[in-house]
Amino acid sequence: MAADGVLLFGADGQLGHVLQAELPALGRLIPLTLADVDIADEEALQAVIRRHAPRYIVNAAAYTAVDKAEQEPATAHAINATAPGIMASEAKALGATLVHYSTDYVFNGRSPRPYKESDATDPLSVYGRSKRDGDALVMAQAGAYFIFRSSWVVGAHGGNFLKTMLQLAQERESLRVVADQQGAPTSARWMAQVTREVLQNPHHAALRGLYHLSNAGHTTWHGYAQYVLAQAAQLGWQLKVRPEAIKAISTQDYPLPAARPANSLLDTGLAQHIFGLAIPSWQSGVDEVLNSLLLQRS
Repeated sequence: MAADGVLLFGADGQLGHVLQAELPALGRLIPLTLADVDIADEEALQAVIRRHAPRYIVNAAAYTAVDKAEQEPATAHAINATAPGIMASEAKALGATLVHYSTDYVFNGRSPRPYKESDATDPLSVYGRSKRDGDALVMAQAGAYFIFRSSWVVGAHGGNFLKTMLQLAQERESLRVVADQQGAPTSARWMAQVTREVLQNPHHAALRGLYHLSNAGHTTWHGYAQYVLAQAAQLGWQLKVRPEAIKAISTQDYPLPAARPANSLLDTGLAQHIFGLAIPSWQSGVDEVLNSLLLQRS
């Protein structure tokens, strides 16, 4: 039987870091990192869940090295698929609610419109397939669950595209960024706030399922980079590359081991309708991260 408290996996990651600020509102928080438990170790994972018997299990842990996963499919599958499946079955046995986070990489990116939850998955990479399989196991084995699927997540903690662009623009004289992949940069802090709000609301308890969460609007990686550098320059960063000088290139010009979806846009209509969400613009999340990074520099 589930006790009180929230068991958070991946507490030191980009999303896990901000979840630590939101989840204590739900009860005693038990944040776990890889140093505490390797979720690829099935017995260790089962043991830690049974020991704490939480009311909520929140899985912010994932194997996110998209290109490296092409050479490590077994590891990616163990972390992104098998482990969430175990969490789901253990949560059901306890009567606990599981929250799991997924990705736009479960789609092939060929849709002419934003993807809905009901659209068929067709991942292009090992990483995408591992996340798809994890979603399927959660839906098949969990009792009460929420899967929040997002794209282009950005936060002040951990590594991400925004921080990479800032670093490279301070080091290099020129930048080349892909301009034929579109998506919506999504605030990790906003996702954490939505998670807390959904779990806090007693009317949402029976509304288990898969929901798309991403910020409003759309851009390309090239447009995203331009926006980041323009805002950073206004905030006082000393950059060697001007936003307008970033060269737009095609996916073919920047080959990587793992294929990426050309369209990463997610339709958030269901989440807006069910949870009454107001969806902020992607620019607002990026601005918040830049301001947080600026405070860390001072």
